[in-house]
Order: sequence, then structure tokens, then C-alpha cells
Amino acid sequence: MEPAIIKLGYLAAAVLFILGLKGLSHPRTAVRGNLIGAFGMLLAISLTLLDRNIVRFEVIAAGIAAGTVIGAVLALKIRITAMPQMVALLNGFGGGASVVVAGAAMMATKVISGVPEGQLQVATIASGIIGAVTFWGSLVAYGKLEGIVTEGSVQLPQHQLLNLALFVLSLALGSLIILAPSWAVSSYWALVLAASILGVLLTLPIGGADMPVAICLLNSYSGLAGAATGFVLNNNALIITGSLVGASGIILTQIMCKAMNRSLVNVLTGGFEAAEGTAKTADEMYEGRIKATTAEELAMVFDAARRVVITPGYGMAVARAQHAVRDLANLLEARGIVVEYGIHPVAGRMPGHMNVLLAEAEVPYDKLKELDQINPTFEQTDVVLVIGANDTVNPMANTDGSCPIAGMPILEVGKARTVVVIKRSLSPGFAGIPNPLFAADNTLMFFADAEKAVLEIIAAVKEAA
Repeated sequence: MEPAIIKLGYLAAAVLFILGLKGLSHPRTAVRGNLIGAFGMLLAISLTLLDRNIVRFEVIAAGIAAGTVIGAVLALKIRITAMPQMVALLNGFGGGASVVVAGAAMMATKVISGVPEGQLQVATIASGIIGAVTFWGSLVAYGKLEGIVTEGSVQLPQHQLLNLALFVLSLALGSLIILAPSWAVSSYWALVLAASILGVLLTLPIGGADMPVAICLLNSYSGLAGAATGFVLNNNALIITGSLVGASGIILTQIMCKAMNRSLVNVLTGGFEAAEGTAKTADEMYEGRIKATTAEELAMVFDAARRVVITPGYGMAVARAQHAVRDLANLLEARGIVVEYGIHPVAGRMPGHMNVLLAEAEVPYDKLKELDQINPTFEQTDVVLVIGANDTVNPMANTDGSCPIAGMPILEVGKARTVVVIKRSLSPGFAGIPNPLFAADNTLMFFADAEKAVLEIIAAVKEAA
């Protein structure tokens, strides 16, 4: 095929990628954006196969078939609540692929020409370092999300100094690829080993509460690794695609950090830790002030309400309660009650986690309100139903400058007439601090699994009719 046609096709694929990203910026257009991006990728892959017959087409077809089967099994088997783990793994696979492809390309070029060219050398170094960090960092993130690795921050003595030493070692090994071509292959895999350890140590300090930010950052890394591999292969489509993923990931990372009112450096160094010596301990804050409730009492509370806001958190995801929540909202709306959802940007374990769960339960998009939209309305809200959320509704963020979430924007649910919190216990959230909302005069605590609690409320509301 003519090179000009190939380049024009790559340009068309890049335009489709940009349109796909634009569509993904809003839940209403996300499905269409995903399809547009997928078509762009199909176009880019097809053009690449037509342009270069690197291996036999039957081998390529076998690879596509194997990948399709694996992808289909994962898509069908993975629970919607485990989607953050899935995203972390996919980020890792992208980084791992970059490492292997860049290394294989360098070895092939070395055999053919004797000495790799400058572009290949520098791009291979970048692919090896970024790809290895992404792969192993994503595996650690997966382990934290799955509970295989502790969710808390893990830091070794002189942790940051050790990270710096590993990064310098990776660069030194990379320089050997340029300065000592005869050692290029062994230097590359030694570089990959050093960067792999760096990837593990970079992710270990990141606590469970920071996983949304970590996933965004690792997604950006996978894009940058792909772009570097594009330079290794001299493939414009891969360069463009990787650059778009890398840039969008960095932008999303900054948005998530802003939502938590924290710097990226603070996240990477595990700064989100439980504070020692907070103003009051949990026992002091809760003693004699917690008002437990029942489904029957809540049925009467909802019966007198005219406006209800539901604020979901990770507890809803764990209990898979999104369908029950939707059914409760439909029941209340059938009685003339206005129901909306207040969505905190870092609720759950990945960006948009609550949006994904509620969309899966077919909750209308226009009922999902972002933090800036919903906060001014809480004073006019009769009942706020908090389902499994903790730190994202903790007023200590506004009142205690010494606590670990100080300054983080929260859902100001305490301004509502009545706050109903569904939670299994009074255990703290990821920040490890008590929540004075639970002891507020207008708060009722319903201690139960989220799905079980919501189903009991539905039954009580129906019975009270």
C-alpha cells in the first residue's frame, strides 16, 4: 500500500481517537465515544498490518484470536465492582507489552545492522523504564484493590532515596545501550529489572484512598510507554495513540488531585495517612451520641420527605447494592418525591466508579449530580441517604486543619434536614479518622450491609403505604 495512504489513514485514526476521548468526557456520550475509539484502533491496526508484513499473517490471526478469547472471558467474568482491578491490570498489560516489543525490536535491529540507531536506542530506554514501572506498579495496584496486598501505605527505610537510586541506576544501564552496543541486550534487561523494582516501590506507599489517582497516573504511564515504543517501531499511529493516552491520563490525574485538594507528590509519597492525636478519638466523638435506627423508622422519615439525595460510596460497590438503590429511588419517585444522586469525584476505587455502577443499574444520567452542583442544594434537602461513604462526607475536612483530609472538598450532607447513613459499623474510612457526621444531631445510623439495608427500607416503605 502507498505510504501516503497509510499516513492519511493514521491521521484519520488519530481524529477518531480524539473524538472518542471527547465522547468519553460525559456519561451520556461515553458508549458512542468508546465505539468511535474502537473503530479508530481497528483502522490503525489494519493499516499497520497492510503496511508491514513483520510476521506471517496466520501468526497475527492466531494472536488476535487468543486475545479476543481472553478479553471476552474477562469482560464476561469480571464483576462490575471489580472494574478498578480490571483497569489496573489493563494498564499493566500495556506497559508490559511496551517492554517486550521494544526489547524484541532492539534485538532484531542489532542482529541485522550490528548497532542500533540513535532513535531506537533512546526510545528503547524510555520504553523499558516506563513500561516496567507501569507493569509492576499496576500489579501492586491490583493487589491493593483485590486485598492481596495491604491497602495501607507501605514505606521502607529511606524509601524515597531508594527510589531515586533505582531511577539513576536505570538511566545508567540505559546509557550502556548507547555507549556499549555490544552489551545492549543485557543492559536493556538489567534496566527492565531495576525499573520493575522501582515500579513496585513507587506504588507501595500509595494507600487505598489514593487508588483513583494511582490508576489515572498508571494509565498515563502506559500511554507514554506506548508512545516511546511507537518511536522504536517508527509507527506514527502508536506515537499518536500513546501521546493521547498519556496526556489524558495526566489531565485526569490532576483533576483527581484537585478533587482531593492534594498534590501529586503527596499522593506518590503516601501522604494520606491517619493523623495521630486528632482533636477527639472515635470513642470520645461517638459515645452516647449515636442514634441507631430501623427500616420501619426510616419508612416514616421518607414518607414525610419531598426531596431526597443519595450519596453512594465504596460500601455500595462492595455490597453490589446499586440495583437495590435504583429500586428504592424508583419507589420514592412514584410517590412524588424528587430523588437525585450526589457523586463525589473520588468516591470508590477508580475515577467515575459510582457513575459506572449506577449506569450499570440504568439510573438516568441527568440524576447524577457532581459535587459543585449538589452541594448548594443540601440545605433544601429533606433526607440525604449516605450509602457506604465515609471520608467523602466527613466534615473534619472543613473543620480540622490537622487531619489527613484537611481541605478536601466533601459532600456537605450535614446541611440536610435528616441524614441517614447506611454502614456496617463505625469503622473509619481509608483516612483512618472518625467521622463527626455519624454523631450529629440530625444523623440516623442504619447498621447493615448496604444491599440488605436498602431492601429492608423498600419493604418497610411499601408496607407503610
